Amino acid sequence: MLSIELLKAIFLGVIEGITEWLPISSTGHMILVEKFIQLNASDAFKEMFFVVIQLGAIMAVVLLYFHKLNPFAPNKTKQEKKDTMNIWYKVLVGVIPAAVLGLLFDDWLNAHFYNYQTVAIMLIIYGILFIVIENRNKNREPIVKAFNDLTYKTAFLIGMFQVLSLIPGTSRSGATILGAILLGSSRFIAAEYSFFLSIPVMFGASAFKLVKFGFSFTGTEMVILLTGMIVAFVVSVIAIKFLMGYIKNNDFKAFGWYRIVLGFLVVGYFVFFE
Repeated sequence: MLSIELLKAIFLGVIEGITEWLPISSTGHMILVEKFIQLNASDAFKEMFFVVIQLGAIMAVVLLYFHKLNPFAPNKTKQEKKDTMNIWYKVLVGVIPAAVLGLLFDDWLNAHFYNYQTVAIMLIIYGILFIVIENRNKNREPIVKAFNDLTYKTAFLIGMFQVLSLIPGTSRSGATILGAILLGSSRFIAAEYSFFLSIPVMFGASAFKLVKFGFSFTGTEMVILLTGMIVAFVVSVIAIKFLMGYIKNNDFKAFGWYRIVLGFLVVGYFVFFE
């Protein structure tokens, strides 16, 4: 029985690791996958699992960007340390909207929007937006090409876009990347800033869910959770490297088309087979 649950945790970790960083909605995919792969656990544990598994994914960002985000690195100059601290200040400014509204409306949003209809609609809407915005920006030169070009006002506005990701199917990375591009950021900075914003947001969300669930895990639950986190970490490293390499020569329209196709497949499945 445990081996089957571990296989489920591995599969869910793979889905989390891929979809957390690509702008295609990790929560949306998790809701859909859950229809077919049910963990043999309490509803409270599953609710916590789908959030805390993100800790594995976020550790991939910490690993890959540790030097860039470490203001105390001994081999950095005084100016480089100052620039690193400025990145963190802008991350904290960008986190404020999602932190406040997430704490206030987490339960309400889960109760009203955690369903396939919302996921399908958001997949399609944001898929269309990716295509429209990329076409609009085709011949436009980005204003923000480095983190020093990113103002605190722009950082806060990107954080406002991140709030949209509280609705399942939107994608946290998708909402922040779209917002950043609309506000004049290059794809590269938009993606990296999205990664950095995720660090406090996802640590905070995971801590909130852990406290809400309590720390009274059974041995089986602990093994399942750790397995999902470790797999999410490994797959996330691969997914982040892929995305950053991909956008050097490509735009986000392919992800837009993927979202649209998936959204209609979701509608078709639940209309005709449920």
